[in-house]
Amino acid sequence: MSASEFSIEPSGRPRAAEAVRQILLASRPVSWINTAFPFAAAYLLTTRQVDVVFVVGTLYFLVPYNLALYGINDVFDYASDRDNPRKGGIEGALLAPALHRATLWAALLTNLPFCAVLFAVGSLPARLALAISVFAVIAYSAPLLRFKERLVLDSMTSATHFVSPAAVGLALAGSRPAPAVVAVLVAFFCWGMASHAFGAVQDIVPDRGAHIASVATVFGAAATVRLALAGWLLAGVVMAFTPWPGPLGGLLVVPYLVNAGPYWRLSDADSGTTNRAWRRFIALNYAAGFLATLILIWAWFLG
Repeated sequence: MSASEFSIEPSGRPRAAEAVRQILLASRPVSWINTAFPFAAAYLLTTRQVDVVFVVGTLYFLVPYNLALYGINDVFDYASDRDNPRKGGIEGALLAPALHRATLWAALLTNLPFCAVLFAVGSLPARLALAISVFAVIAYSAPLLRFKERLVLDSMTSATHFVSPAAVGLALAGSRPAPAVVAVLVAFFCWGMASHAFGAVQDIVPDRGAHIASVATVFGAAATVRLALAGWLLAGVVMAFTPWPGPLGGLLVVPYLVNAGPYWRLSDADSGTTNRAWRRFIALNYAAGFLATLILIWAWFLG
């Protein structure tokens, strides 16, 4: 649904039910699991128990965190999103200006209680990890900071969005930075940077039209695809240095390489065609997540 299609009251404000639906859509429900799962898995594998902290943290990284992450982005990227044909569905909401203030307030009010609880029960490392996680969410899209427009920092910040929930989970669980844990986080970070870079390729044309700098608009389509492939490959290699069955996780990058490989020589003019591969990427995340869960269960019993 486009910004001009939802129900508006005579006063010019969107009707409450539709406003809530649009704001919820802005949180990208299809991607909720991508941040909740890393926290839940990291905490559960360390503590081996389901407690209040596990529940609060999982719920936080499931919905409020994503509302802040994507809601802030949709508000401050509205000008460029209007000209982006893939916006307005599961790949990104197109929030009407009338909803911008409400979205920011919703993000703030839903995040504060969860952050307060996690901050209160956490150790200093946990508090630091949570602070970095929240800062990365804000800094990516908010005015003045706009890390999404700073070369390489954009992909690093995006990777932080997905790795930091795991780091928070580990810190809250009292995990020590063992080599195997660090290797998994590094591999996950490489995967995140690669995924962000590849996802940015499809937006080269609208982003350049809106004068938005990104790793893709600066390096160009072909070079960015190659950087993404290198990032995924590096993630797989790093997993080879983790204890069994961790190396099996390295094989999960293969479908991503196969999916993006055909765009090795993509021109900037045809960059939008990677949207087909990006839609497959979303499906791959669910398949990879399922297989990663099986590997984690195996690791649980071996531990």
